Amino acid sequence: MEAKAAEQPDSFQPPAWLGNRHVQCVVSRLPGRRKRIGRLAADLLAAARPEIVDAGDGIRLLGYHSPAAGSQSRGLVILLHGWEGSADSHYMLSLGAALRHSGFAVFRLNFRDHGETQALNEGLFHSCRIDEVVNAVRSIERRHAPRSLALAGHSLGGNFAVRVALRAPAAGISLDRVIAVCPVLKPTSTMRALEEGFWLYRDYFLSRWRRSLQAKAAAFPDLYAFGDLRRLPTLTATTDFFVCRYTDFGSLDAYLDGYALTGGRLGDLNVPTRMILAADDPVIPVADVEDLGRSPALTLELSEAGGHCGFVDALGLPSWTDRQVVADLERHL
Repeated sequence: MEAKAAEQPDSFQPPAWLGNRHVQCVVSRLPGRRKRIGRLAADLLAAARPEIVDAGDGIRLLGYHSPAAGSQSRGLVILLHGWEGSADSHYMLSLGAALRHSGFAVFRLNFRDHGETQALNEGLFHSCRIDEVVNAVRSIERRHAPRSLALAGHSLGGNFAVRVALRAPAAGISLDRVIAVCPVLKPTSTMRALEEGFWLYRDYFLSRWRRSLQAKAAAFPDLYAFGDLRRLPTLTATTDFFVCRYTDFGSLDAYLDGYALTGGRLGDLNVPTRMILAADDPVIPVADVEDLGRSPALTLELSEAGGHCGFVDALGLPSWTDRQVVADLERHL
């Protein structure tokens, strides 16, 4: 079945000097912009309280709950970050601040081994650990009992958000809406894009992943001794090394297929879900959109520009996607 057309009429149209996809990715992370986000998110951070979330089977995840600013809350929005991001990533703070300003409570969840939480759990993070994220969302819902519940995620966080939506009815989660910004669709394609594309993205993820793995080994020296990870020069080689030694997947391809959204997997999607994608995304190939299994619950919005989780149409804040997410949730919750 075909996905519905996008509901928002105002498409992303950056000025010419912000039109390049790499400029979009870089500008969104400039130090000056991060400082402005920090100032705008001051109230969000001041109101935030850390919570250890029960994710089942003894797994614990760290998150931060910021109650709604006013006496009446529109509902709770759980935010999921991308790979090697955290609850304090600039896009999490920017969107969180915009949502709280609009009357929503916000919960910023760290995945396993993200946000300096390597010591919380013995096992290593990998992208197929969907059960613990589903359990965490259920625990958060039960603890806070919101009038409505939504998920919003960026990149790998958007991928997790959609997979939670697929499992929410069976898990007893009353999930009202999901918004995924540049979600990973087909991991094999994303891996290829990172390996063969602009070297800056590959090196960025490799360096951050290596630091995280070193922190994991320091937290559990009796379990992990990775040696010099520079001997694994690519993302593919590094991922293959850890998949073969620290997961139950028989191969790298089986692991990557394990968290794909393509190939008909979204046919049973029942939770209203909106994907915001960019045709010029250097990390999520636009061709993968054609391999999505469609559902009446799925709305696709494909902009010509935006880069990977960029969508900056001015140096001011919030970003275009922040405005889109807030407007969408105001309308539907």
